[in-house]
Amino acid sequence: MPTYEFLCKKCKKIFEVSCSITEYERKKKKGIECAKCGSSEVLQQVSGFQVQTSKKS
Repeated sequence: MPTYEFLCKKCKKIFEVSCSITEYERKKKKGIECAKCGSSEVLQQVSGFQVQTSKKS
């Protein structure tokens, strides 16, 4: 499941949202809120990701 990282413009807190891509699109339309202060003034951050496969190379 993807993890999306955000920065709150109001309190400067960085927080993560873990959800499916479909669920993320629904949340984005409604407005994503800061986990600390509840502000909807957030910026999505560019972050790294990790991929796991079931087969060994």
